[in-house]
Amino acid sequence: MKEYSQEARTVAAIILSMLVIVVWGYFFRPKLSPQPPEQPGAQKPAANSPAASPGATAPAGAYSGVAPPGASAVSSAPAQAAPVPRAASSVESLIVESKFYNVELSNQGASARSWRLVQYKDDVGKSLDLIHPVVSEQSGKWPLMLVLDDQQLQNKIDGAMYEMTPQSGHLQAPAVVSFAWSDGHLSVSKRLKFGTDYLVSIETSVTLDGKPIPHFVAWRGGFGDITAFAAADQVKVVYSRANSLTDIAAKKAGDSKEPEKPAVVAGSSDFVGIMDHYFAAVFLPEGEPGVTLEHWRYDREITVDGKKDTEAVAEIAAGAPGTDPLRMRLFVGPKAVAVLEHNQPPLTSLISFGTFGIIARPLFDLLLWINRYVGNYGWAIVLMTIALNMVLFPLKWRSFHQQLKMQRVMPEIKQIQDRYKKYSLRDPRKQEMNKEVMAVYSREGVNPIGGCLPMAFQMPILFALYRMLDVAIELRQAPWIFWLHDLSARDPYYVLPIILCLTTYFMQKLTPMTTADPAQQRMMTFMPLFMGVIFFKLASGLNLYFLTSNLVATGQQWFLYRIIPNSKPDAGKKKGVAEKKGK
Repeated sequence: MKEYSQEARTVAAIILSMLVIVVWGYFFRPKLSPQPPEQPGAQKPAANSPAASPGATAPAGAYSGVAPPGASAVSSAPAQAAPVPRAASSVESLIVESKFYNVELSNQGASARSWRLVQYKDDVGKSLDLIHPVVSEQSGKWPLMLVLDDQQLQNKIDGAMYEMTPQSGHLQAPAVVSFAWSDGHLSVSKRLKFGTDYLVSIETSVTLDGKPIPHFVAWRGGFGDITAFAAADQVKVVYSRANSLTDIAAKKAGDSKEPEKPAVVAGSSDFVGIMDHYFAAVFLPEGEPGVTLEHWRYDREITVDGKKDTEAVAEIAAGAPGTDPLRMRLFVGPKAVAVLEHNQPPLTSLISFGTFGIIARPLFDLLLWINRYVGNYGWAIVLMTIALNMVLFPLKWRSFHQQLKMQRVMPEIKQIQDRYKKYSLRDPRKQEMNKEVMAVYSREGVNPIGGCLPMAFQMPILFALYRMLDVAIELRQAPWIFWLHDLSARDPYYVLPIILCLTTYFMQKLTPMTTADPAQQRMMTFMPLFMGVIFFKLASGLNLYFLTSNLVATGQQWFLYRIIPNSKPDAGKKKGVAEKKGK
């Protein structure tokens, strides 16, 4: 059996660990904390699929609405005078706009029909709409609709024509829009107060013959940028407790056996919501207590490249049991640090900087600071990468010296290994080989893993940079030069990944080879080609970082070869040949 040197195994372990973490970080975004098990009694009974609003057909599994755990459909509060019937005679709509958003409201179901963030564009150049019109049209369910326990009552309020004040037109935030509807028994009121930021204050009340009914405010019809790559896979249901965020992938929302049934997160949360990679819709409490979350999903059929497929559509509802009227705030906007920090409670936990967040956040601030002066995030990444490589140069210097020492003793180590290669790994004589190898290391002052330790110290910075560049919304649709118009997307012509593969291969050729085994040398030489598969899947901003790092490292390597005697890549090989000839 072939015996691999300790340093070769260490290098291989570090490289394989990096590959696993990068691939895992790309395909599976980590949960910040596991979802706690549901408490006994938290699961609600199934509700029948509701009838859609006129002209719309609800998909199989559409949620019908369920009351909070332990709450009856109708409160035992003292009865009030029966409400007067009131309803609009036709469908009406109005627009509420500010410098941040443009929201279209409809009196049918007292719902939102579009929620555009005017400072952000989708991939086709239009103002980004976080409501999926196709999904909502198919289901007849829209954001801001209410959720009740009784199916018949649910159908009434979903299809009702509310009196809306004002009735139509364009409103400039701050603005207040009110909805009211009653059939003489069931009465619903909703008041929306739009601020000049991304927040909307919501106050709702539902009564039956004057008695308050527990209800929830829902975000229906899915969420997010539908033009983004793998958009449906990016959507998650989230809730926060004690500054700890739990996220649930859209395909795992709802009851584990019957997804269309609502899963109840027992107890109150600091905030609850739904989000994709860069944007979020979050319900926050208006004072105490916190908000309660329900989530569910249904799978709708879609066609991708001419082939039929299914897409998981997650939906949520938020409430506060025992309160009437129900008061909450709703944040709909970007997951930008400066925006999320402004809220109370802060929503910064929606951005996951990963395990090495303590490093990633300062690097993010550094990137923003550099961009203030250069005005281009591409060049900001280049300058930040150069600065980091210069700071880490002493570690590279130390690693280079250790690698040179290893390279120079490799011929002697290879001779020792060759003498013992006929023995199995379990043979006691292998211990003698190890003693001889360690004696050579000791004589020459070589630390077997000395060349790898500096690299290991750089790994946390590498992972932190990878995560930071991946989640920073500032890179979304941020141009660099020529054909690169979005640093958060892949290079459309794969120029950066190809150059990155070539420079990585060249860097590997320049690095002193610390093993004499030809098989291990080939593995190290062609490792960049295997990593190239990953480069082609990374965003342009990440490829730009790795490419810049390679170019700077090449310059540093050339500098070290120039100032350190007998440090050329083939020096170790020549020395080994000379020793063999001498013998």
